[in-house]
Amino acid sequence: MADESLDDAWANALEEAKPKSGAGTAAGGDDWDSLAKNNSGASRPASFNEIEDSGAPQTSSHNLDFLLDIPLDVTVELGRTSMIIDKMLQLTQGSVVELDKAAGEPVEIYVNRKLLGKGEVIVVNDRFGVRITEIISQADRIKNMA
Repeated sequence: MADESLDDAWANALEEAKPKSGAGTAAGGDDWDSLAKNNSGASRPASFNEIEDSGAPQTSSHNLDFLLDIPLDVTVELGRTSMIIDKMLQLTQGSVVELDKAAGEPVEIYVNRKLLGKGEVIVVNDRFGVRITEIISQADRIKNMA
């Protein structure tokens, strides 16, 4: 019962953050399931469309639909610290480790260990979450890849 209300609260929070766009499967049925059903078992050569230089990148969502179910590792970093081994060995239950961030300061959000942006920590039904407040620019993301 409590899990259902927690799931509803997270669903509502995610719905608020979701962009209002009609991304979905292409109407022509270009998803993997329909392709598998239509395959008669015979192989056929691949057909490719001619590349046209229109000057603008193609933004058709159905070209990227096959990537949408790939899992990503999302990490939120609250803060960091460094210590020498001697201090680390003295840690016991109840010890406090001071981090380099102040309370209320934005936290970093990483996707597959690459910085995506910054956010603020929120609480939804006694669980932590992060509201994204800033996405780093595409140029900065490319710099961080190296």
